[in-house]
Amino acid sequence: MVINAPSLANCDLLRIGEQIDQLVAGGVSFVHIDLADGNYVPNLLFPTSFVKTVREQYPQLTIDVHLMVNDPFAYVERMAADGADYLSFHLDSTNFSRRLLKRIRDHGMKAGVILNPSQPVSLLEPLVQFCDYVVLMSVEPGYAGQVFMPDAIGRLEQLCELRRATGTDFLISVDGAIDYENSIKSVRLGADILITGIYTVFNQPDGLEAACRRFQQQMDQAAKGAL
Repeated sequence: MVINAPSLANCDLLRIGEQIDQLVAGGVSFVHIDLADGNYVPNLLFPTSFVKTVREQYPQLTIDVHLMVNDPFAYVERMAADGADYLSFHLDSTNFSRRLLKRIRDHGMKAGVILNPSQPVSLLEPLVQFCDYVVLMSVEPGYAGQVFMPDAIGRLEQLCELRRATGTDFLISVDGAIDYENSIKSVRLGADILITGIYTVFNQPDGLEAACRRFQQQMDQAAKGAL
């Protein structure tokens, strides 16, 4: 089943608990939390304590933490203690990706690498045997509301081919400006996780709960070749 992973950065911060409740009611079991330090990207998202708060209030959720930070090593122990299940970092945020992947796994979390739009897929070749998932950015990281980059689909094809060629089974996550058209294309190619936001589940006229159910149903149909 395709994983719908709403990014909590799209929540109304004054109603975030209410909106997470609506996501859960809509069948969501996997949520995406961005942590940005204001240096790697020019934005601040969320306080690290937010991960612990979500874990305590929603123990049934799988929490995927996306580190947009200059020193990802400094976050590993804290994220493990606070209850993150998946932890990913940007490839250019460290010179020691294999060491960091191992450290994340050693702390009991799934380890992921994030590839920015300006980075070739070939950079991942030495790492795919050591990671659990790869996040393909389809926008520049840092803020919501951008437009999906058209070449992201071609890059996704390259990433899926890399997975086949290396005989590995890492999950592929697509992050950035996901809408129905590009999500269907992504699922058909082999994407496993879609980081959703304002174009799919948030700010929809039928509300969060109904939008999540509708999106999941259509993505499952796309995965079966019915769309």
